[in-house]
Amino acid sequence: MKQNFVLDIHTHTLASGHAYGTIREMAQTASEKNLKLLGISEHAPGIPGTVEPIYFSTLYVVPRQLYGVGIIHGCEINVLNDGSLSLEQKYIDRLDYAIAGIHEQCYHDEGRKKNTENVISCMKNEKVFFISHPDDDHTPLDYELLVQAAKKYHVALEVNNNTFRRKKKRLNCVDNYKTMLKLCMEYQSPVIVSSDAHDPSLVGEFSEAQKLLEEICFDEKLILNTDVEKLYNFIHFKNHAE
Repeated sequence: MKQNFVLDIHTHTLASGHAYGTIREMAQTASEKNLKLLGISEHAPGIPGTVEPIYFSTLYVVPRQLYGVGIIHGCEINVLNDGSLSLEQKYIDRLDYAIAGIHEQCYHDEGRKKNTENVISCMKNEKVFFISHPDDDHTPLDYELLVQAAKKYHVALEVNNNTFRRKKKRLNCVDNYKTMLKLCMEYQSPVIVSSDAHDPSLVGEFSEAQKLLEEICFDEKLILNTDVEKLYNFIHFKNHAE
């Protein structure tokens, strides 16, 4: 499965405030690892030390190709307790894609039902194509409802490789992924595998996530990482030839 993974769209640079590479350093590593596409998705307001919203208004100045790797621009936006996103729509509109996720710095657990409702509410935004690390029972989710909603709203749930590196802090994450992924196969709902790299050395690092996918014999057709055009089509990205 590993040789077919050609893109990584959930990564952070030093602009996020707790990561350690530049866009060019991340892209150079992506090139060295034979990736064809790299997504940079800095944290939205709510995470200490991250960029001001104006950062997302001038992403057009970054070259669309670096070291032979295509570059697309996203943002990992926080799911808030009222079911809204932590970035204004005028900035979301500037993105190629948005990732929505629960982060402990700006969310408190409201129980499985309400947590799920809040994530699903954020799925309804037309730029939200991905839900990050939906795996931690510190903020439990109803995976049946989550996968059904992801299918309905054209959203891919993430298998986050960084979770496995931090699994002592992510309550029941492995079992939760097994539950979620079996439901994704049942409902034919696509997934995205991400490094969630916060350092250039971790770009394109999917090994732990891949082990799990192989263990449960996950349907590779549902993985968006295997083809750039499949990813472009999923996020309705039209200007990649420019």
